[in-house]
Amino acid sequence: MQGFWKWGSGFLDAAGFLDFAGSGVVHMAGATAALAGVLLLGARKGKYGPNGQINAIPGANMPLATLGAFILWMGWFGFNGGSQLKMSTIEDANAVAQVFVNTNMAAAGGLVAALITARLLFGKSDLTMVLNGALAGLVAITAEPLTPSALQATLIGGVGGVLVVFSILGLDKLKLDDPVGAISVHGVAGMWGLLAVPLTNADASFGAQLLGLVSIFLWVFIASLIVWGIIKAVIGLRVSEEEEYEGVDVVECGLEAIRNSPVSNDSTACDKGAFWRPLFFLAPR
Repeated sequence: MQGFWKWGSGFLDAAGFLDFAGSGVVHMAGATAALAGVLLLGARKGKYGPNGQINAIPGANMPLATLGAFILWMGWFGFNGGSQLKMSTIEDANAVAQVFVNTNMAAAGGLVAALITARLLFGKSDLTMVLNGALAGLVAITAEPLTPSALQATLIGGVGGVLVVFSILGLDKLKLDDPVGAISVHGVAGMWGLLAVPLTNADASFGAQLLGLVSIFLWVFIASLIVWGIIKAVIGLRVSEEEEYEGVDVVECGLEAIRNSPVSNDSTACDKGAFWRPLFFLAPR
């Protein structure tokens, strides 16, 4: 629906809302649907302790996560560059080249900014924050990767990298369990990307961008709440507590993704934060 509103000559397009490759139409929309799901699903067992403490549940394989982030980074050149839609003229070819440069610079800016922010906040580098910073930079520049200069693109991505760190920490404080930071990366950075468009594109206005942001958020959030609510009422949204402790990999696939990661299947121990032990490092969140 939101795609039609913007890219199908709908009311957002008529209002002057600009979203080159989908910071709002694609990324913020997905994050908004995820937020609705998180509100109905609830947190993972053991994520938040009885006294309000936040227990880190670290990733299973950080090298693999890093590889995945770089695959996304590479794919983003097609995602943003392809949104120019054609390369049949010199002008279009130059535009695609500019989009490629700005996409890469925004990702680099987000990565470095998240690295510095995490270092200042935690006293050490956090690879998960760094990877999310790069993705946040990519999401932020997606709304307008053509008109900024390379420096402006780096700054837009850098702001996205800073925002994603604080957003991940903020959601944890609100006890909204977002295991991979999708709401922060795609939602918060997507919002920032939409609002940053008028900073480099003279044809954009903050009013039109805000209209698009609010319209997409409300539509997707309400529709997703209804859909998630129906699914929850009919078949349920989550596995049983016993299956969650055992691991969905074992229950659904009959295979263990990580050997001996859980140290207890006792729910009391889990609530005290004793269910998980880090295999590689303990992230400070």
